[in-house]
Amino acid sequence: MAIRTLDDLPAADAAVGVRVDINSPLADDDSLADDARLRAHVDTLSELLDAGARVAVLAHQGRPGGDEFARLESHADRLDELLDHDVDYCDATFSADARDAIDALDSGEAVLLENTRFYSEEYMEFDPARAAETFLVSRLSPALDAYVNDAFAASHRSQPSLVGFPELLDSYAGRVMEEELDVLGAIEETPTPRTYVVGGAKVPDSVAVAEHALENGLAETVLCTGVVANIFLAADGVDVGRRSTELIHDNGYEAEIETAEALLESHGDSILLPVDVAVARDGERCELPVSELPPRDDEAVMDLGSDTVEAYADVLAETGTAILNGPAGVFEDELFADGTRGLYEAATRAEYTIVGGGDTAAAIRKFGLSGFDHISTGGGAALRMLTGEPLAAVEALR
Repeated sequence: MAIRTLDDLPAADAAVGVRVDINSPLADDDSLADDARLRAHVDTLSELLDAGARVAVLAHQGRPGGDEFARLESHADRLDELLDHDVDYCDATFSADARDAIDALDSGEAVLLENTRFYSEEYMEFDPARAAETFLVSRLSPALDAYVNDAFAASHRSQPSLVGFPELLDSYAGRVMEEELDVLGAIEETPTPRTYVVGGAKVPDSVAVAEHALENGLAETVLCTGVVANIFLAADGVDVGRRSTELIHDNGYEAEIETAEALLESHGDSILLPVDVAVARDGERCELPVSELPPRDDEAVMDLGSDTVEAYADVLAETGTAILNGPAGVFEDELFADGTRGLYEAATRAEYTIVGGGDTAAAIRKFGLSGFDHISTGGGAALRMLTGEPLAAVEALR
C-alpha cells in the first residue's frame, strides 16, 4: 500500500501534528550543541507553514534518567531562527494547555510541544491500535486535522507518537521520511557493483546487514571494520588479543562469531578482512600485521591499519554504490581516526554513496567530509531497513 506524502495533504489552515526527530547533543546548560537534526526537518516544516498550515511539532530529547533528557525550549528557539515563520514553545504535550496552544495558532505559525518522553507511556512500545488509546494520542488528536511523520530516525520504534496517530487521523510522510524510504528502500536499483562497509557499535545489526546483503545478492563485496572486523577475524581463526576478545564476550557477541563463520564459508570470496590493525602502544599508534596478532595483553585493536585502508580504498574506487555503516575504529581519538577518515574519503570516489546515519554521520561531520549522495538521519532505523526488516512507524503510515 502506498504511503501518502505532503503532495497529498490539503494543508491550508489545517492543524497538522508533525512528529520530528530533533534528539540532539546538548551542552552543559542544556542548550543545543549541534543542530543538524533540526536543520534536516526545515524543508518539511517550511512547506507546511508556507501552505498555511497550523503546525504542532512533536519530538523527544534523550532518555529518561539520561544526561540529555531535557526540555525542548532551546530546540524551539533554534527552529524559530531556522524557519521563516514563528515557532512558539509550549511546556505541555497533550494537556489542555497543549490543545489551547494549537487552537491559538494562526495559519503559518508553529508550536513545539514539550518532550514526548516526559510522558511515561511514550517510552513504551505498543501496537498501533493500543497506541491510539494512550493519553498522548487520544487527548491530542482531537486538536489536529492531520498527522505527518517525518521522524525517520525513530521509525523503528512502536511508540505512541509514532504509530498511534495514524489510527485516528489522515497521515502522511514528511520530506525526510519520504527521501529515506526512497533511497534505503531501493538499494537494489542503485549502480553496481555494490560494496557494504560494516562496522560501528551496533555489532549484531551490522552483522545482520552483511548477512542480508550477501544472502540477497545486494552486495558484491563486504568490507569489515571496527568490532565487526574483530568478529570476522575471530571467526577466521585469528586471535585478536585478550582485551578485544573480552569485549566480544562481555557484550554477548559469541553468536555473531557463529554467523560470521557461516558467512565466510558461504560468501568468503566477497568478504574482505583487515590485513593490519592499529593498537595503542606506549601512548602511540602502533600498526601490526594481522599475521603478528595477538597484540600485547594490555592492547586492544582500535583501528584499521594503513595497508587495510589502502586495500579497501582500491575496492571502493571501482564501486558503483558504497553503503557505509559504522566507523572503522575509535575515531573520536585522533590516534585512531586515520582508518575511518581514509575509508570515508575513499568512499566519496564511488559512483554513488549512501551513509547509514548514527556514528557514521557523526564521523563525517567531525572530519568535515563531503561528496556523499545520501546521509541518513537515522542510525538504528537505517540499519533496520538495510537488514530488510519493517519499520513500525512506516507500516503505521500504510
